[in-house]
Amino acid sequence: MAKKKAPARKKQVTDLSAAELYKLAKKREQEELQKTIDANKEKLLALRAKRRELIAKQKKELRKIDAEIARLSGKSPSRKGRKSGGSVTEKVVAIIAKAGKISTSDLKAELKKKGISAGNLPQTLAYLKRQGRVTSPARTIYQVPK
Repeated sequence: MAKKKAPARKKQVTDLSAAELYKLAKKREQEELQKTIDANKEKLLALRAKRRELIAKQKKELRKIDAEIARLSGKSPSRKGRKSGGSVTEKVVAIIAKAGKISTSDLKAELKKKGISAGNLPQTLAYLKRQGRVTSPARTIYQVPK
């Protein structure tokens, strides 16, 4: 029959060698570091959740304020990226239709008279050509298809 091993008895700190004490201290240091990291992760998650709540609340309050401003001024709330009075594309088509045939320099001059920025006119004209809303019988000359 095999003899039963006696349970290992923990050594007292005073009985440990220097190497064992160093190993124990390193182990303890790693455990404490991991606890700190875990606690920081929990705090970080809580703070991020709180930030999302504050942003949502702020956006809601801003929408209320914008709606009240719009109501008091008699204007509809602004839509980002849109200007009132129709799009530049529609105005370009209207100018071309009115003129019959028009060059890009004349088109730019007409847009400038109306106070419309023509910085992206080449892209607008290319878009209108792809859509079939304007044609180009010659270089830099545009007209509405017949």
